[in-house]
Amino acid sequence: MDSTQSKQSVSDDLMILNMGPQHPSTHGVIRFIITGDGEVMQRAVPHVGYLHRGIEKLAEGMPYPSFVPFTDRVDYLAAMFANHGYALAVERLLGLEVPRRAEYLRVIVSELNRIASHLIGVGAMAMDIGAFTPFLHGIREREKLNDIIEELCGARLTYNYVRVGGVAFDIPAGLDRKILSFLDTFEPLMEEFNRLITVNEILVKRCANVAIIDAETAKSYGLVGPNLRGSGVDWDLRRDLPYSAYPEFDFKVCVGRGVRGTLGDAYDRFVVRVEEMMESVKILRQALAGIPEGDIMAKVPRKLKPPKGEAYAAVESARGELGYHVISDGKDKPYRVKIRAGSFTATSIIEHASKGLMIADLVVLIASLDVIAPEIDR
Repeated sequence: MDSTQSKQSVSDDLMILNMGPQHPSTHGVIRFIITGDGEVMQRAVPHVGYLHRGIEKLAEGMPYPSFVPFTDRVDYLAAMFANHGYALAVERLLGLEVPRRAEYLRVIVSELNRIASHLIGVGAMAMDIGAFTPFLHGIREREKLNDIIEELCGARLTYNYVRVGGVAFDIPAGLDRKILSFLDTFEPLMEEFNRLITVNEILVKRCANVAIIDAETAKSYGLVGPNLRGSGVDWDLRRDLPYSAYPEFDFKVCVGRGVRGTLGDAYDRFVVRVEEMMESVKILRQALAGIPEGDIMAKVPRKLKPPKGEAYAAVESARGELGYHVISDGKDKPYRVKIRAGSFTATSIIEHASKGLMIADLVVLIASLDVIAPEIDR
């Protein structure tokens, strides 16, 4: 902050405060410059870049398959989607058809990862507001999912599972029964979670009618995923721009309804994520019941050299559209990789949505958007 800003803030009786970059409620290394009149914010400006790693530039210096483990670092809470989006883009460049069994496995791991990510999202939001117990409930269930995914691919966080042409490993014998067993216990536990926190009067009062984002504003800022659907926009890539095996499954797209306040408020965004977890359960049951026999990898050349051209592919990540624009110049390394991540656009709306909120409600706004720092900076 320069001296001009400082003098201006004093003369106008405004305070300029720093929130972060180490604040526990900023969900990563993000900094906000808050201008406030007492407890009421005039604006909260995000300052990003603390976690920038140049991941897109790194892609230009390595063969196409070698970049897959780096995509795990785009969103470490939902790394399956980051693998999947990149693999889809390269497969489109190559004109590659992925075996149906691999497509089913991709859906299974993606929906398991969606549940795991949303458990952290809603649990951390409750914790940010002051309720610690629901976060522990979410962590407990997520650990069970981590055990399942670890048995499948050997990793609990950065999976490197979805590969160009298919997946790295077939589902081990008996793991399908473990997944079904988890789903059987998870559904009643979510009913308990809802009684504990979703309908909790304190959470409702802290979130309902707070940080309202209407549908047109959400679209104009490029919001995606639960943040867009929380504003009442009925849009989901799994249904509306279908990919993988999703057209074969029956599920509902969850949208905000203004259930306890105004459509598009922080509470709607919370409820959408809770409801999406139950839809993921439905998809998983269908995928496990109908998984076909066959190969898990297409026949892929040892050295990938897509023809000159470009392709864009996106998946419906836990944080919405996660897309990769890959440009090929005919060599074995990408000419350019551009990653489109939902957290970046979600962060851009914070300055707009924070006007007039109490400083304590900025925590609610950030948590309700479920942003994650690696997606913002890359």
